[in-house]
Amino acid sequence: MSIWAIVPVKSFKRAKTRLAPVLSPEERQTISRNFLTHTLEVLNQVPEIQRTLVISRDPAVLRLARKHQAYTVTESERTELNAALTRATDVAAQLGAHAVLVMPSDMPLLDPDDIRKLIAASDEPECVTIAPDWRDYGTNALFMRPPRIIPYVFGPDSFEQHKALARDRGARVEICRFPGLGLDIDVPEDLAKYRKQLKQAERRAG
Repeated sequence: MSIWAIVPVKSFKRAKTRLAPVLSPEERQTISRNFLTHTLEVLNQVPEIQRTLVISRDPAVLRLARKHQAYTVTESERTELNAALTRATDVAAQLGAHAVLVMPSDMPLLDPDDIRKLIAASDEPECVTIAPDWRDYGTNALFMRPPRIIPYVFGPDSFEQHKALARDRGARVEICRFPGLGLDIDVPEDLAKYRKQLKQAERRAG
């Protein structure tokens, strides 16, 4: 089975605006770049993933993606996220993808084992596997086999909406809650939670 990962990425200069109360513009650009690098490095360590496709309107993002052997698609200025993901999924399907894994680039605790477990849970010919955020509100990772089995509805309450669409389609639905897939960094509360977990890991390491 050919699996493609699709990673939508905002412009580095416009990313993480909700962290403005706690981070400067330069700091937000730096963590956005670091998070994307981490995501691409993790995806490259998962042998089940044949290809990674990064979609963005920022040339700097696309250059960084290509340095990590990712395919790239340039997003239009006027295209919203779900339409951009649909376009990227069409590209992956046309190039032979049997399944796609959509995930953001801002999960600093992401681990290759998390992705392998999520893929292993998706063993039916028609299945949708969802990793929600730690609030059970948004969708942090969405695996679809085959591609385009349901439409994308990323946005408010997307976790419940993706579940409902998959069940309406009659696909098997799996929910994966792993620490590395649960924490994306959007707001200061997420960043505080991440830093707390880093300190706990450092104490355990001695």
